[in-house]
Amino acid sequence: NCEVITIGDELLIGQVVDTNSAWIGQELNKIGLEIVQKTAISDDANHIKAALDLAKTRANIILITGGLGPTKDDLTKQTLAQYFNCGYRTDEAVKEHLTDFFTRRGMPILDVNIQQADVPEICETIFNPLGTAPGMWFEVDGRIYVSMPGVPYEMKGMMESFVLPRLAKMGEGQSIVHKTLMTVGIGESFLSKKIQSVEDSLPPHIKLAYLP
Repeated sequence: NCEVITIGDELLIGQVVDTNSAWIGQELNKIGLEIVQKTAISDDANHIKAALDLAKTRANIILITGGLGPTKDDLTKQTLAQYFNCGYRTDEAVKEHLTDFFTRRGMPILDVNIQQADVPEICETIFNPLGTAPGMWFEVDGRIYVSMPGVPYEMKGMMESFVLPRLAKMGEGQSIVHKTLMTVGIGESFLSKKIQSVEDSLPPHIKLAYLP
């Protein structure tokens, strides 16, 4: 089971619409993994820790987006280090990428930018060729935690190049298929009664939903 946690005050006030979790849900279904919960929370260390505590009671794969930028309101990396009680290490490949990233654009590189190469020491770094914040893959107590940027194209790049191929091995080569049957001229309650015998005979792994 998987859970998606999206982090950012901008999501809660409607300033930004969360498209990340919808896209992630679609992609996980393709490799046979099911999302049991989606949670949106603010940029607050205590809220992040509380969300992680709840998530690990429901899911063994927890995907996190947002809060990895260089500014003070981005708390995800620091909070994860506290949560897993670990220090930091400098990822030299990320540091080199950051230097090149700003040099090619003719921009000065600030200390806060270089500090993005410092990652929790127990994580595996996920390279981000499209931005400055690396992703992080943790395996703790039999669970997988993946932290990625909230910028959609950066998140998708990491998912497609690194996260999905690795998670696909856990889906046993299966996928979750969604089939839509369009009806017209009949209300959902009447349709439900009409096909009750069919619905009652469905095996447990098949779910039927009415979407008026």
